[in-house]
Amino acid sequence: MTDLLYSEEEEALRAAVRDLLTDHCAPTDVLTRIESDAPHDLAVWKSLAEGMGLAGLLVPEEQGGQGASAREVAVVLEELGRAVAPVPYLTSAVVATEALLACGDEELLGKLASGRTIGALAVGLHAAPGAVHKALRHENGSLYGELSGVADAAVADVLLVPAEDGGLYAVAAEAVTVTPQVSLDLTRPLATVRLEGAPGRRVGDAGPAVRRALRAAAGLLASEQLGIADWCLTETVRHLKERKQFNRPVGGFQALKHRLAQLWLEVAGLRAAARHAADALATGSEDTDIAVAVAEAYAAPVAVRAAEEALQLHGGIGMTWEHPVHLYLKRAKADSLAYGTAGAHREALADLVDLQAP
Repeated sequence: MTDLLYSEEEEALRAAVRDLLTDHCAPTDVLTRIESDAPHDLAVWKSLAEGMGLAGLLVPEEQGGQGASAREVAVVLEELGRAVAPVPYLTSAVVATEALLACGDEELLGKLASGRTIGALAVGLHAAPGAVHKALRHENGSLYGELSGVADAAVADVLLVPAEDGGLYAVAAEAVTVTPQVSLDLTRPLATVRLEGAPGRRVGDAGPAVRRALRAAAGLLASEQLGIADWCLTETVRHLKERKQFNRPVGGFQALKHRLAQLWLEVAGLRAAARHAADALATGSEDTDIAVAVAEAYAAPVAVRAAEEALQLHGGIGMTWEHPVHLYLKRAKADSLAYGTAGAHREALADLVDLQAP
């Protein structure tokens, strides 16, 4: 029987990542950074990727990585979600890395595993696993076209671009034009990528690589959403214990207790679903597609509701820019559209278990 509890090694990894983010990625630091022209915190990324070796968790040791699994990556993403850390971990260490693992390009894999090179799959953040994605024209070794909604393209050193000929091409960032787009989530910026004769090196077939990458992204995104929801619940409980009305803690009122109890149950369910998806990805279970669809169908609504409850139950302070709760609401709302909506995953789940609507 699968053990979804955290192992000692996973708890130690969590503690190390949380300590780093507590020291170098406090909410005030994130708020300050997103007001600048460079929202990504590359210093924190360097500490995570190079200092702790977390960029290569999914890469085998013989290819320069740590040889870990999706379970360890899920723990890291939980903590990054709790901190709404503006780092390209999901897009580079998970999505781009999974695409390259499908292609078997050891040279580029080693670079991404070291953390010194940041990769991004040039597919819109909204693309769900198995969905049709835009491919660009490939002619005489060069790529032409435009892709929008590409997450973290602004800091990527290499873009993995699917082409109409069925290939996946590695394109250097300096060969493309990246134009920032207005994004609800300021901690994970989107951009439009335009290629006008950009040279590309074929690293493999786009079809299986993109499907593998997006499936892993959707399954592990649930762990990031778990981190968001858990922070919102924990901070809301703490606030309601300290905030007083009529000379008693606000958290003592029965109506609020009921709301928090219901939210706790939903977050507990989200933890189970996210852990199941991570474990299925780690073990290569034959039910992986089902586990991923269940996790994302459940995770997005819970994360959004947790953030909305946190905003409302913090009262007036929750509505201010100075309080970080708005960062969590924006990340939760953006994540609810990333790698397929909850509705899209429910439809996929219905097909997988042959329970279509009448």
